[in-house]
Amino acid sequence: MPLDLALRRQAPLRDMLPEQWRKPLLRLALGWAVILLLFAPVFADMFWQYWDSSTYNHILFVPFILAWLVKLRGPELVRMTPRAWWPGLVPLAGALFLWLLGEISGLAAATHLGAVAAMQCVVLALLGPRIFAALLFPLCYAFFLVPVGDELVPTLQMITAELTIALTHWSGIPAVIEGVFIDTPAGLFEVAEACSGVKFLIAMVALGTLAANVCFVSWKRRAVFMLAAVTLPILANGVRAWGTIYIAQSQGIEFAAGFDHIFYGWFFFALVMGLLLAVSWRFFDRSASDRFINAEDYNSRMFAKLERFGGRPSAMLGAVLLLSLGAMAWSAHAKQVAVPIPQVIALPPVEGWEQADYVPAIWWEPRATGADHRLIGTYRNSEGAEIDVFFALYANQQDGREASAYGEGALRPDTDWRWHSPGPQLGPGKSEWLRAPGAMRLAVTTYRHRDFLGGSVARLKLSNMRDSLLFDPYPTMMLILSARDGQGVSAEDAIGQFLASTAPLEEWMDRLAQNP
Repeated sequence: MPLDLALRRQAPLRDMLPEQWRKPLLRLALGWAVILLLFAPVFADMFWQYWDSSTYNHILFVPFILAWLVKLRGPELVRMTPRAWWPGLVPLAGALFLWLLGEISGLAAATHLGAVAAMQCVVLALLGPRIFAALLFPLCYAFFLVPVGDELVPTLQMITAELTIALTHWSGIPAVIEGVFIDTPAGLFEVAEACSGVKFLIAMVALGTLAANVCFVSWKRRAVFMLAAVTLPILANGVRAWGTIYIAQSQGIEFAAGFDHIFYGWFFFALVMGLLLAVSWRFFDRSASDRFINAEDYNSRMFAKLERFGGRPSAMLGAVLLLSLGAMAWSAHAKQVAVPIPQVIALPPVEGWEQADYVPAIWWEPRATGADHRLIGTYRNSEGAEIDVFFALYANQQDGREASAYGEGALRPDTDWRWHSPGPQLGPGKSEWLRAPGAMRLAVTTYRHRDFLGGSVARLKLSNMRDSLLFDPYPTMMLILSARDGQGVSAEDAIGQFLASTAPLEEWMDRLAQNP
């Protein structure tokens, strides 16, 4: 073995890097270490979602994909010179502010997105706009580290149900659909959350985005490929659900369910992914010898002008630390914001209605984790209408005590009740049909905070954010009006009559909370 080759193999990593990259990469590592250490609980929460939730298992591969994408650009990157850039601190402050908004409102998606964006902005601040532009795709692909997508479940459930009933009728099987429930001669099938196909859609979008960049140069071909990557898993999931129903007609529900978990769960979607890539193969237009970036493209006058705003690297690194500590201090103080609330509250009399004991035939009780007060009761009127009222009062909103968090509200997980379909518009709240064996229930959820009255989770969180940012507390209320269907007066009419008796609803809720 030649002596110079042996020495090179024994050389430390820093000697294998170009001179102009050694200190910038060290500073980048330190900047990332600051973000990772200070926001360790956020990244830990993200990791456990990757590990525990099958919807996000594929994200475990994303860090390795990111490293590979950077490596593909490595030969051209080493020809460039990184430079610290103080305007990069502006988007970093914005990313940290986004994390702050999520942290003080309990909006995990904003917290996770802000932490990931902060890592990206550190690259811009410490390596400069040229390097950031050269790494634009890997940096954008890092957004797939954010575990989002569960919000699509209800919509995908409805789409899958509609596709399934269409295919079921096409195959000659008599069936009736109600919301996400399909009744067939073999039995009743539910397009449950696990059957919505959200996990396959999210994974397919991540794979499609990667393949579109790596395998295609033409933007038109990339767009067509991404369209297929989004629509194919949705259509395939409808076929999967129909296949389960079709098999059940001759083999029984238990056999069909086992077949679904084994064949469809493990092989069918892998087959769909392989089919998409196989069909697209002949249209790949990126040669194996093509460069992913060209260092010469980043020598333009525009980048030269931008780099006039360069900063001292050590000062930039200190600024990263100070901005991060400032966001954490603001969050710690904001979480202490809470408004005094009464020691005792009670459901009040309502004109035309009388209170009754709450004894539902199938137990239903909304969840309001962390609420300072919870009330539940039943009202009846002379026309035979009966309505169940649930009220929760919060002194503040934060992680672990959010009125609008997943699993909170009318549909409590791990009960006999299942989400059926969206309900009619009743008052300012959001309504939904729930189903249990032999029973249907309509539930209308209304939130109240300051001037906001409605069923929008986004508007509630924005209103709560304002409180925490300005350290100006105000109570949050959640009211759920619910009625069983098939009790003489329809559930929709019963809730409508109660809303008319309590109008204006915002004043009635304020009196209930003893809020001046």
